[in-house]
Amino acid sequence: MAFLGTAVRKVASCRPALSPLCRSATTSRRYSSSSEPTTEKSVPYENVLKVCGGSGPTKPLPKSAEAVVIGGGSLGCQTVYHLAKMGMTNVVLLERDRLTAGTTWHTAGLLWQLRPSDVEVELLAHTRQVISHDLEQETGLETGWIQNGGLFIASNKQRLDEYKRLMSLGKVYGIESHVLSPAETKDLYPLMNVDDLYGTLYVPKDGTMDPAGTCTTLSRAATARGATVIENCPVTGIQVSTDDMGVKRVKAVETFHGTIQTPVVVNCAGVWAAKLGEMAGVKVPLVAMHHAYVVTERIEGIQNMPNVRDHDASVYLRLQGDALSVGGYEQNPVFWDKVSDKFAFSLFDLDWDVFMQHIEGAINRVPALEQTGIKSTVCGPESFTADHKPLMGEAPEVRGFFLGCGFNSAGMMLGGGCGRELAHWIIHGRPEKDMYGYDIRRFHHSLTDNNKWIRERSHESYAKNYSVVFPFDEPLASRNMRTDPFHKVLLVPCLFYYVLTEQGCVFQERHGWERPGWFNQDGAAPVLDYDWYGAYDISKNQNYKYNELLGKEYTFDYPPHHHVIKNECLSCRHGVSVFNMSYFGKFYLTGPDAKKAADWLFSADVNKIPGSTVYTCMLNKRGGSEADLTVSRLEAGAANLPLAPEANGDAYYLAIGGGVAEHNWNHIKTVLQDEGLNCQLTDYSEDMGMISIQGPKSREVLQEILDTDLSNEAFPFSTHKVCNAVGHKVRAMRLSFVGELGWELHIPKDSCLPVYQAVMAAGAKHSIINAGYRAIDSLSIEKGYRHWHADLRPDDTPLEAGLAFTCKMKSTIPFLGRASLEKQKAEGLRRRIVCFTIDEKVPMFGLEAIFRNGVPVGHLRRSDYGFFIDKQIGYGYIRNPDGGVVNADFIKSGKFTLERMGVVYEAKPHLKSPFDPSNNRVKGIYPDNYHNVYKANAQ
Repeated sequence: MAFLGTAVRKVASCRPALSPLCRSATTSRRYSSSSEPTTEKSVPYENVLKVCGGSGPTKPLPKSAEAVVIGGGSLGCQTVYHLAKMGMTNVVLLERDRLTAGTTWHTAGLLWQLRPSDVEVELLAHTRQVISHDLEQETGLETGWIQNGGLFIASNKQRLDEYKRLMSLGKVYGIESHVLSPAETKDLYPLMNVDDLYGTLYVPKDGTMDPAGTCTTLSRAATARGATVIENCPVTGIQVSTDDMGVKRVKAVETFHGTIQTPVVVNCAGVWAAKLGEMAGVKVPLVAMHHAYVVTERIEGIQNMPNVRDHDASVYLRLQGDALSVGGYEQNPVFWDKVSDKFAFSLFDLDWDVFMQHIEGAINRVPALEQTGIKSTVCGPESFTADHKPLMGEAPEVRGFFLGCGFNSAGMMLGGGCGRELAHWIIHGRPEKDMYGYDIRRFHHSLTDNNKWIRERSHESYAKNYSVVFPFDEPLASRNMRTDPFHKVLLVPCLFYYVLTEQGCVFQERHGWERPGWFNQDGAAPVLDYDWYGAYDISKNQNYKYNELLGKEYTFDYPPHHHVIKNECLSCRHGVSVFNMSYFGKFYLTGPDAKKAADWLFSADVNKIPGSTVYTCMLNKRGGSEADLTVSRLEAGAANLPLAPEANGDAYYLAIGGGVAEHNWNHIKTVLQDEGLNCQLTDYSEDMGMISIQGPKSREVLQEILDTDLSNEAFPFSTHKVCNAVGHKVRAMRLSFVGELGWELHIPKDSCLPVYQAVMAAGAKHSIINAGYRAIDSLSIEKGYRHWHADLRPDDTPLEAGLAFTCKMKSTIPFLGRASLEKQKAEGLRRRIVCFTIDEKVPMFGLEAIFRNGVPVGHLRRSDYGFFIDKQIGYGYIRNPDGGVVNADFIKSGKFTLERMGVVYEAKPHLKSPFDPSNNRVKGIYPDNYHNVYKANAQ
């Protein structure tokens, strides 16, 4: 019998030192593996769905189906169950072997209710409801659900702070949780070593799922509603047709045993999803890795203990009757590069040298494990993605091809919630919840087939899976994928301007783009090539300034450079700042049906006179906000690219936040296709840069370099012109995302640096500075401007978000989502966004619970410090606990508090922005003595 302690000592005494890129398949420490599965091994479940027998399909194939789900694991079974439950009964699930045969059968099956995401908390709640209640009620069968609770271990203050944030969010959703002291933890879990603990978070109603029992019950429930589940039926091809508009659509699914005509395919093939995608010409950006756990022999006294997650040791302990399953996430996982189609109910040999670190952590946490035998090892493949989130939704390449894969070992836990959302997506065109974080369209198309990016990012996400989720973390893998013309100028100490003696941009990564985050006062901090965190014998980057600066951000307090961001913000409020926003998406909408498309796509009336610019939303059928953007009406005329497209009729220039540009692009294309509109959408995002010059002094700076009158009369707010900037053509737009007088300059790529240099030179006498997106975050929340996917999401309507002014409701012009808004307006708002300020100087980041008269009514979506008003600001959506209307009286009559990490703070609600509610500053209206007053106050 092998003991865990013995295994640790043996492995530690004989480690080879080989380069990861030249290790053979027989070497114990592998960077990647092309090996076939080893002999089959037992897993710790009483029931496994493997049945020996015939090789043909278990049922005859139908000629056609409304949808075909491919893959009989957790997601496939949940999706077909929810499709059938929503009324799509002519749906087929195809499994190449037996249900769960790929990766689901050996999953640990843990379910933790609390995550640092409101959407994920809701998804997990639905999974728990389905597994613990609904299926048993529908079928009379037990799924194998065990409610033994969950215990999160904190070995330091930051980790416990993270758990306290989860506890506060959980109160909004009625999830019971308790922060325990080390002594209380010892009482709950007597076998645990608590000497090094800071505290724990105990969630009594967490539990454990049985994959075989769950999938069996799901398939029976789906079949009872009319669905067809067919096993032993591998898919050999996906037929794709091209319609009259040139749009590719799913036509049929091919197998060895027949073809099923269908308009919808759902790829739930897990590790094999990329191969299935290739059959249809769809890119599926995931990788396969070995993921392992071991099962111990019997441990006296372990019965009925909660499951344990010790994130700092990167280990979990799953209760397995009178034993434990021990697993975790390491920094040197083994990649499975040559995925075998014959892999079913099979496992790999466990690489002890890779796995050893988990044993050490487990023994430290439960010392009895050192003398406990190992009953079995379980090392199977799992699929992982670039941001450790699933891949869902309709693929951009082929209409009707949906993804439900890449679940990063969380397919059981997220399966119920994601299965329901995917079913809603298929039937109604969009999910009910905000699923953007899982939507395949969150990734730019240039990245989804970039193997370097997929591999490096997936490795980093795997290695950091148990890291504390800090608000301002950034990836280190596969950086500098997309850079703009200003990148190096902003990165290094300034070479051009005597006023700025030193500047060093600390970049953020969004959508593959490098965008300015904030400017380090101690010089350049470049992002270096990925070092794999020192794994696979790759040398770690030394004296890595960028990584050191990120490390200082790892706090739930204000970061050490809080004062730097304050300076960037106040320089904009009192003088002038330059923001590089080049990562923005820049699209042209033209063609015979462009006006009809603009009317239907955009909630606001963008068909003003040419030269106008309108802030608007794009909505879905339910009135939810799929995007916010600016749309500029262009003059008809010959092409002057990239500043103007050729247009014989109506033409529009769309400027969209770069982090969501791919999502927006695909939303527009989908709507155009669905409506049969004859339009052209062209992308000039990488052909132009964009800088925004903002602040009371912006007009004085720009008037020196632009050859057009910038007065209020000649160049009013929300207008644009093509003009000359020191001999270069630019499109100037009078807009602001920070609440100040200012202009955006949209500049052809080759003209970016000369124009930037001219702006900085003209602004030198006004103490102009560069500022980044951390400043934009603060300035915009202070002004009350929305950030899409923070305080404005696809499950928020403009009416709820305080953006009714973006909707042309007073006109008779139809637009997508209008009917839903009219219904909501007539019935009254059941939820709405509210601004809160608190007097205490305590940082908040979003997810803090909102209480009205002591009752939880919502949580903050977004929070930041407003340096001009000198207060912490938060925005969140609130509901009436009685289900009634949320109006101004409801807000004014309540006493509001915010809970941060278990501590409650009084909060003041605001119906309007507490900063410049009259919008005078964006109009260029400042008090006559404004600058003198500021200087006096500063002294």
